[in-house]
Amino acid sequence: MRNFDYMTPTRLIFGEGAIKKLPSVMSAFGKRVLLTYGGGSIKKIGLYDKVKELLKGYEIFELSDIQPNPKYDPSVLAGVKICKENNIDVILAVGGGSVLDCSKAIAAGAKYDGDPWDLITYKAKTPGALPIVDIITLAATGSEYDAGGVISRTDTNDKLGYFDEKLFPVCSFLDPVYTFSVSKKQTAAGCADAMNHIMEQYFCEDSTLLNDGFMEAGLKSLMINGRKCLENPEDYTARAEMMLCCTYGCNDIYSLGNSQSGWPCHAMEHALSAYYDITHGEGLAIITPKWMKHILSEKTVSRFVKYGVNVFGIEPSLGDFEIAEKAIEATYDFFKSIGIPMSLREVGIDESRIDEMAHHIAASKRLESAWVPLYEKDIAEIFRASL
Repeated sequence: MRNFDYMTPTRLIFGEGAIKKLPSVMSAFGKRVLLTYGGGSIKKIGLYDKVKELLKGYEIFELSDIQPNPKYDPSVLAGVKICKENNIDVILAVGGGSVLDCSKAIAAGAKYDGDPWDLITYKAKTPGALPIVDIITLAATGSEYDAGGVISRTDTNDKLGYFDEKLFPVCSFLDPVYTFSVSKKQTAAGCADAMNHIMEQYFCEDSTLLNDGFMEAGLKSLMINGRKCLENPEDYTARAEMMLCCTYGCNDIYSLGNSQSGWPCHAMEHALSAYYDITHGEGLAIITPKWMKHILSEKTVSRFVKYGVNVFGIEPSLGDFEIAEKAIEATYDFFKSIGIPMSLREVGIDESRIDEMAHHIAASKRLESAWVPLYEKDIAEIFRASL
């Protein structure tokens, strides 16, 4: 087991009706609030009006239309401008992970005198951040329980992860009822995203029996409950368990003491969605089985055996490579069965920019230090296999 230094300061308030506690939580931070949200779904489900009712007496400024794969320009820059010009005390992010990721970058940029991109690229140290409270309406990213987010910059085709301990939300409200109206497409993509978060931690060199069991249970829970959510979008129990699995996804709790994997599938998918603005979870589902096939070897096969036997119940008496191949096939089949398009061409990506993307990833993501090193040639091969 590897050494670790772990902190999770975020308060989680979970369950139906959780936002009744919103006024008492917000009262600690001041009266000037930046309310951030996306395309308006929170208005359709009545959450916007509920928040405004609960925060009577607060001065609320708004930043709407935050997109999936949240954009540095306009959203982050616009949010920073609002915060600085109006002396915002606290940010209230209402929506999915993209809204919260964007809000984290805004929270830091509001405390910085220079270009906020300096913080996202680590050219400057994050000096501080406004407090963030969030109400999550989509089970997927786990941003509600971690210290980072992902921001896209369209003019440079960059999609970068930005992490700093100052970016933990102070409080996250998780009411599964707010996920009832999520579309089948986004429910499936959220399930795939969360599964990949676990797999990025599972496929590593050093692990523990405790962590493996936790992650294997998380994967099985997501597959079982993901299906139930698609079959009956208002299945509270399934939505609740899926939501909690997603919340655990990115704050390292699944893998404390494990070695790092390098998160290669995320590094590759970030280029796909930076260049083509595709749905993140779908991109991950497409490339993950191809990455698995690419890295399968004598070195890695035992990990795939454990994955296949414990997650998919594959007969352990079979040969190691047969189990591994069946596990990879089962991964692909699950994603396909929940309605995810399983080729890049289906989401509008052809061969024309594969070499350009592979070069961009190899130059910026340092995947040569991943569990199984990936170089520019490997990345291009995985993308072509995913077409």
